[in-house]
Amino acid sequence: MKIAILGCAGRMGRTLLKETLDTEGCTLAGGLEPKGGLHLGTDIGVLAGEGEIGIAVTDDLETLAGAADALIDFTTPAATITAAEACARHKTVHIIGTTGLTAKQQEQLERYAKETPIVFAPNMSVGVNLLAVLAEKVAAALSATDFDIEVLEMHHNQKVDAPSGTALLLGRAAADGRGVALSDVARYTREGNTGARKKGEIGFATLRGGDVIGDHTVMFAGAGERIELTHKASSRAIYARGALRAAKWANGKKPGLYSMKDVLGI
Repeated sequence: MKIAILGCAGRMGRTLLKETLDTEGCTLAGGLEPKGGLHLGTDIGVLAGEGEIGIAVTDDLETLAGAADALIDFTTPAATITAAEACARHKTVHIIGTTGLTAKQQEQLERYAKETPIVFAPNMSVGVNLLAVLAEKVAAALSATDFDIEVLEMHHNQKVDAPSGTALLLGRAAADGRGVALSDVARYTREGNTGARKKGEIGFATLRGGDVIGDHTVMFAGAGERIELTHKASSRAIYARGALRAAKWANGKKPGLYSMKDVLGI
């Protein structure tokens, strides 16, 4: 399967390049960087730390989308929507790990997914997606009257969106378990005299610092006891492996907007 990597010169992009080279059944079709990017023309094998393979970084999205079986995309919301449009034209599988998309942008993805398979997940880790399933089940078993839910996340100091897409994924899973919409019960900030915590709300706490790849905890706090479900990432490779698994799964699928739950069958 021919894989193209968007944002291939970034930290996640380089990890994706290397993991693609190391994954049986996958080959690199190319890597994309924005026009004027410092790494345009650089051999993508060099970016992957594997030596030259004869494929240079390009800024030609249209040609790359036409040459690849799948585009893997951990970039920015605006870049992702542009890539989704190109993938729809060429019927190319689009694997999206980008976070911070607006509701309008997610609606755009739904339109493009009528033309080609799109797997969209705020987190491609197998472990995180299993954690979301567990959070939903625990939330369903514990009443809002007796147990409060808090989602805690920490990332490196260069992350620009908060709460993380994964934290929101986990919050939505907990809300689904209780049969409510996250938008109706979420509490994203607390400052000053906030008063007592409202029953049923799902709180979020965001930490930023150092080079933390991603730590997430869903906490269920009751009287006299507390349950904590935690996932800690120690390598970006877990996201790359999940994305490649999603690409191979989506290859040949009917057009549609899929999630990692579809990929994993959970």
